[in-house]
Amino acid sequence: MHKTLIVTNDFPPRPGGIQAFLHNMALRLDRERFVVYASTWKRSREGIEATAAFDAEQPFTVVRDRTTMLLPTPGATRRAVGLLREHGCGSVWFGAAAPLGLMAPALRRAGATRLVATTHGHEAGWAQLPAARQLLRRIGESTDTITYLGEYTRSRIATALTPEAARRMVQLPPGVDEKTFHPGSGGDEVRARLGLTDRPVVVCVSRLVRRKGQDTLIRAMPRILAAEPDTVLLIVGGGPYEGDLRRLAHDTGVADSVRFTGPVPWSELPAHYGAGDVFAMPCRTRRGGLDVEGLGIVYLEASATGLPVVAGDSGGAPDAVLDGETGWVVRGGDPADAAERIITLLGDPELRRRMGERGRQWVEEKWRWDLLAEHLKALL
Repeated sequence: MHKTLIVTNDFPPRPGGIQAFLHNMALRLDRERFVVYASTWKRSREGIEATAAFDAEQPFTVVRDRTTMLLPTPGATRRAVGLLREHGCGSVWFGAAAPLGLMAPALRRAGATRLVATTHGHEAGWAQLPAARQLLRRIGESTDTITYLGEYTRSRIATALTPEAARRMVQLPPGVDEKTFHPGSGGDEVRARLGLTDRPVVVCVSRLVRRKGQDTLIRAMPRILAAEPDTVLLIVGGGPYEGDLRRLAHDTGVADSVRFTGPVPWSELPAHYGAGDVFAMPCRTRRGGLDVEGLGIVYLEASATGLPVVAGDSGGAPDAVLDGETGWVVRGGDPADAAERIITLLGDPELRRRMGERGRQWVEEKWRWDLLAEHLKALL
């Protein structure tokens, strides 16, 4: 039985959605049959110690390159080839196709018989840039399969590939741990701790960056409060946009109805989802299509927790919502559109219950990690 070499920049303890995707998949593969080649999170003493401690806890082999950004340089490629041969690997999984998939020809020559490259959101942006399009085309020609998150990212990335490589694309989205994200996740305790027990709560869990649309929610709050005066917007997460958002809440006159939690440990995220009555993240596309939502796993985590969702129309975000069944897709950046849907949900407990239950059912049917890990095993 051959092993699989995972080549990636995106691996914990470095935080992020792609990192969580790869780690969750790795934990569900045959742990005796693969090895991870990854970059180092930080070169500081603290970063090196955190990385070493994380690697020691893993049930599989993790080999770190000294650099914090693994690139398809001759040196990194030689090391990947050496690991392939040393560990008897017959297949390779590139955790993000661009740019590490450019190592594929060398790994093929070294004996890899199956090469799979996973795309996320940024490759859809690459597909619009002439030089990056050529690199994506080379990756498509030299791997057996390029995976995609959803129809939006597939359609964008396929334009950069040869027709034959585009035909070989296969969907492989991230999954949801339905045993961790569920309706009884501890939301009542979070509400009590924050003094929100008897108030309607709109929750948004995400990094605080412009694309995600927390500003749209703050601008929607005057309309929401006019209909549901006790509503609180609970913004969960940290990021560079926090100062701007706090100022916006103050300038809009809704600061008393907006709560910022700051960064929350992963173990506490399910309970913070559960603290909401409605989940909303009206994300929008920015920078002429270069800054888009690849999928929006937060919508699925909210659905698994039993919440109706209000999603923006950026990129692949609509792929994570059954519009009209598990929630609604609204125009990203449109406070009136977001407010209308949120007000409808806050005023209709039966609708919230029905959409939340349908969302939970959909996650169990399609988005469980174990189902997606089996799909990856077949690709490899």
